[in-house]
Amino acid sequence: MVAVLNVTPDSFFDGGRYETPEALEQRLAAIVQEGARFVDIGAESTRPGAAPVSVQEQCLRLEPAVRMALARGGLWVSVDTTEPDVADRALSWGAHAINDVSCLANPELARVVATRRAALLLMHARGSMSAMPGFSEYPDDGYSDVVADVSREWSCARDRACSLGLERDDVVFDPGLGFAKNAQQSWALVRALSALSELAPASLLGPSRKSFLNLLGEVPPALRLGATIGVCIAARQAGVTALRVHDVQVVKQALAAWRLGRADASENGDDAATSVLRASRDCGASSIAEAPCWRA
Repeated sequence: MVAVLNVTPDSFFDGGRYETPEALEQRLAAIVQEGARFVDIGAESTRPGAAPVSVQEQCLRLEPAVRMALARGGLWVSVDTTEPDVADRALSWGAHAINDVSCLANPELARVVATRRAALLLMHARGSMSAMPGFSEYPDDGYSDVVADVSREWSCARDRACSLGLERDDVVFDPGLGFAKNAQQSWALVRALSALSELAPASLLGPSRKSFLNLLGEVPPALRLGATIGVCIAARQAGVTALRVHDVQVVKQALAAWRLGRADASENGDDAATSVLRASRDCGASSIAEAPCWRA
């Protein structure tokens, strides 16, 4: 389970909540208490129309949060950035991965991650999210086949990353729900997750409170938790490795209940439904795909 921590003033759901050291510390304590073993920290909003944030400002926002997270011990940390210089700084502080929401728009990012022997969470996108006219607004004919196009475009970006030194096992697939996609296109990707998750040894999905969920009924982000949980269960059933969410404890509880309710649930007390509730801190793995902290 990957917990979201945005140190931004303008992110669509939690912007402005964690701008003080006290708020950061409280959020990180809650993340650990809720059982997350991986935290994704972002310093630049990716909502439609958001203004770009300079490398210097991103680093100023990120450094306290990254260092606080690492000081807790046992947490894997990824940093959400498309800037190679920000990535290099974050990895020098000890972060384990970079979350690239641009689909490797700047190949130098992959070179930095490879040099630092880190992992790359590679999300499908087309251009900057800030250029989108609105939430989940994208032409219906923008893709000839959204599943096939996303698969092909992501695979090309992955291959570029590997040509710059990354191992395939350390490039994580994310279909990029809502990024250069309208709601119908995002839902088509959700329905195809079983096939899409085979593109890489590890996969990540970030459905948390996003606007594509409004296809179920128009509500603000604060009222999208139920739909988020539904997509998370569908994703795990389809084989997605990890989920990036704001509400760690609630989603983990829902997944545990889903597992216990399966006809093939183990009765020995040591199945996935039980282990998901344990906050294992053993992150000593050779690749992100093998790390226990990466499991939802």
